[in-house]
Amino acid sequence: MALRLPVAAIRPLRPLRSLGLAKPCAQQARWLATPVYPVTQGSSQGPTAMVFLNMGGPSTVDEVGDFLSRLFADADLIPLGRLQSYLGPLISKRRTPKIQKQYAAIGGGSPIRKWSEHQCAEMCKILDEISPATAPHKPYVAFRYANPLTEQTYRQMLADGFGGGRGGRAVAFTQYPQYSCSTTGSSLNELWKWRQRLEGKAGPLDDGSDGTIKWSVIDRWPVHDGLVEAFAQNIEAKLMEYPEERRDKVVLLFSAHSLPMTVVNRGDPYPAEVGATVHAVMNRLKHVNPYRLCWQSQVGPQPWLGPQASSTVEDYIAKGQKDLLLIPIAFTSDHIETLFELDEEIIGESGHGDTVKRVESLNGSPVFIQALADLAKSHLGSGIACSTQMGLRCPGCKSERCTESKKFFASQQL
Repeated sequence: MALRLPVAAIRPLRPLRSLGLAKPCAQQARWLATPVYPVTQGSSQGPTAMVFLNMGGPSTVDEVGDFLSRLFADADLIPLGRLQSYLGPLISKRRTPKIQKQYAAIGGGSPIRKWSEHQCAEMCKILDEISPATAPHKPYVAFRYANPLTEQTYRQMLADGFGGGRGGRAVAFTQYPQYSCSTTGSSLNELWKWRQRLEGKAGPLDDGSDGTIKWSVIDRWPVHDGLVEAFAQNIEAKLMEYPEERRDKVVLLFSAHSLPMTVVNRGDPYPAEVGATVHAVMNRLKHVNPYRLCWQSQVGPQPWLGPQASSTVEDYIAKGQKDLLLIPIAFTSDHIETLFELDEEIIGESGHGDTVKRVESLNGSPVFIQALADLAKSHLGSGIACSTQMGLRCPGCKSERCTESKKFFASQQL
């Protein structure tokens, strides 16, 4: 999950080949200023919109307030019950000054937009080569709580020639490798909401179609070979910083964003999928080092999935185990949870910054970007709208919005 939402809100490698419109800001406009292709190009199935979904983060300190307001308004992410509309704005306003200081400490804003746009654009360049039948591929980023918001991106897609009676295909590509209803689920619910508002009343055309965007979804990819390889290579590189005689004894601490136990007990698949990623990475590393999976960003007094990364580091140091390597296993780029929570708080306050280290995030890794392209190519050629697993609701789910969103994406005819 690509944001330290609860805690922040309340406290060159060789590529692996196998593996009315909202005005965009200046940075977004640069990659949106590519040529607009007609949606139908002879025998080609393209162009194809590749839409990276993520929670996002404020790019500047001034955006923090709006970011927190949207975050606390989302009951999929932070359920506050019937008082959501009252408590959400209250909490976000109260926490804004503190969180602004945290973003100032990591350079004045989150780098997640920069990395997301880079990853998507570079992936599309590769896709144009390896999947010419669906080319050209146009990169988009749709954030849940920060610019570019899902609504802004959807409107931009319409302006670029997708939908609006012209058809075209788009792939919603979650950048949470492990599925959770509070992250990927919330992003897809938001995408579905704006699809209904902006295209839901489209009528049939002469050819029997309705001319709307045809969506498919890459909704999870926790054990993809390229993802596993990218993580493993970054771990191996960081382990080289330890003396050889201690290297195999470094404890690998995989850290992922925690979930309230109410969400876990509802049947959310996230803990199992995070565990699957960890197991796959350790298989790739041949289980040389001891390891544990821990969780970060717990909020409030209610029970959360543990153990927490902060207490795990403290407990191991107290036991005399000071060679610890933190691995953000559920994040695909740097953001406040890596740059502030892990680096500044957990490692910085451990008193052992020379032995407690963090693996580099995937960011611009060519191995990772190639993995994204391989995964997208496989999806584009599958003819499948979404995974079978996505169509299964959690056993304790009572959200009608979730039901309708899942029905829509599963019913898309590609």
